[in-house]
Amino acid sequence: MGAILTVHVDGGSRGNPGPAAVAAVATDAAGGTAGEAAEFIGETTNNVAEYRAVQLGLRLARDLGADRVEVVNDSELVARQISGAYKVKNAGLKPLYLETMNALREFSEWRIRNVRREHNERADELVNIELDRALSELR
Repeated sequence: MGAILTVHVDGGSRGNPGPAAVAAVATDAAGGTAGEAAEFIGETTNNVAEYRAVQLGLRLARDLGADRVEVVNDSELVARQISGAYKVKNAGLKPLYLETMNALREFSEWRIRNVRREHNERADELVNIELDRALSELR
């Protein structure tokens, strides 16, 4: 079994709801970047964007051939819902939660943790780059 792949993810919207984007940065055991992905997801809330970011990160991990994954995000709510510490009470988040849990089952091992925003810089940077790009195209 190979090393665990770490995927830093972030989702954000400008306004809540507002234009939103998601990003994922996969790093290998040595801390080197194994892959990055970002996409504009239209208009939605911050929490929806955070869930969609986790899903993007899991797709990136699978595309990179990972069997074990650690997801790192800066949303305490999403991390604690996925880990089971919090219940998912918002009806709009329940389908995203279920999709995310199904995607996690594709890995032999997974964990999720949240960090402060400043420890998730590259994913946050990619979200803002993607938002700037998408909003300039919409003008």
